[in-house]
This record gives sequence, structure tokens and C-alpha cells, in this order.
Amino acid sequence: MKYKYLNFLVIFFALGLGILILVLGWPFWLLIFSLLVYIAFQITVSTNIRWNYFVKGFHKNTGMAEQAVGLSFDDGPVENTLRILEVLDRHAVKAAFFCIGENIKTNPEIFKEIIKRGHIVGNHTYSHSKFLGIFSRDGWLSEIKRCDEIAKDIAGVKMELFRPPFGILNPKTKRALKITGHKVIGWSIRPYDAITGSEDLILKRITKNIEKGDLILLHDNMDKTVAILEQLLVILKEQNFGVVRPDELFDINAYT
Repeated sequence: MKYKYLNFLVIFFALGLGILILVLGWPFWLLIFSLLVYIAFQITVSTNIRWNYFVKGFHKNTGMAEQAVGLSFDDGPVENTLRILEVLDRHAVKAAFFCIGENIKTNPEIFKEIIKRGHIVGNHTYSHSKFLGIFSRDGWLSEIKRCDEIAKDIAGVKMELFRPPFGILNPKTKRALKITGHKVIGWSIRPYDAITGSEDLILKRITKNIEKGDLILLHDNMDKTVAILEQLLVILKEQNFGVVRPDELFDINAYT
């Protein structure tokens, strides 16, 4: 159901419930409880990118013939990205890097090195602000466009792929993306490596139920990602999984 129609139904329901409360003396807490449930629902769908509630994204390709998965990294480029690139080179693996505009500006040579080594780059907003969830359409638009502009100025690429920070998507994000035309890239495996200290636990979360067509999310700004990646690529090979670049995983273009 489209969210605007759902909003209409919720408003209609709230008005009807309010009338029943006034006329029949139903307890007022029913209305408060109903509104709290709806708010909780909106927060849930806004922070679960794989539900495709506001914007359809690419998360997993269950129909691919090849026994392969995709690798993606968020929040670079940073110095640690170079160590990630070395590991990927040793295993002849290509990945996608969703980059923050401010980091591209700070580390332009690393950004260009990602592309030079045959990986693809995507838009991860300019600032990766913790308050993106309350940004207006124009706020989202500015974040996306500024990141695009820096990437174009530094490396000459017009990024077609976008991954929202924290997986946040809402009606305002949708309106901004309708203007920019970016494709949304999510994930099917998220091991929460940015907030989990145990490398073993992170690896278990990735490999426990991995299937062909999965897209793995990691962070290249975390020091431990280097060791995790090295072990992961060995495990994938042992389990007969290939690794393909995410644009190949979904058969889409990374650049305009």
C-alpha cells in the first residue's frame, strides 16, 4: 500500500475513533495508543530499507544463475580504504564503495584509487549526518547533489547508485531521489560491523545463512574490517562462492 493512502486511512480511522470516544464514551487512551502504534510503524519502515516501503531498492538477486555474492563498503574513503583495496587485489575481487562527500574531498587520491583498481563508487550523501531522518526534501537533495558534484570534479564520474546512511528512507528522501534519478542500493546481509567489536561474531553473522545473490554490507572506515575481509574471502572460496561487483550482481549501471 502506498504510504500516502495509508496516511489517509490512519487519519480517517483517528477521526472515527475520536468521534466514538466522544459519543460512546470509549476510553481516550485508545486513540493515544493507536497513534503511538502508527508512529512506531513509520519509524520501523523508515529504517528498514529492505522493505521497499517508500523506495524500491536493490538488495539481493535471488534469480542469478551464478553461485556468487556481492561486496559493498560504506563511509570511506579513508586511509584504511587502501588496506581494504590491497586485500581485494590479493583475492582478485571487485566491490562497491559508497562514499561520503566530505571524505572524498579530504581523500581525493584514495577515491580515485578505488576507481583505478576497477571498483565502483556510489553516493552516500555529503555529510552522513545523524539527523538525516528529519531533513526536508531540499536537505536530502543538497546532500545527494553535493556528493555527486565532488565525485564528478575529482574523478569525472556521475554516480548513479545511492545508499542512504543508516538505511533511512522516508517520503522526503523519495521526493529527492525522484529528482536526482539515483538507484537505491541496500543489502541483504548486514553484520553490524560498525557497532560490534567481535570479529568472530561479525563473520558468523555474514556466513551463517549466506546464499547466492546476497549483497554484504561492511565499512571500510573500521580498522577491523581488514582482518574480517581477509577471513571472509577465504571462507567464501571454501564454500564455492564467487564475488561479483554489485552492478554486475543486479545488472545495472553504476554511472550515468
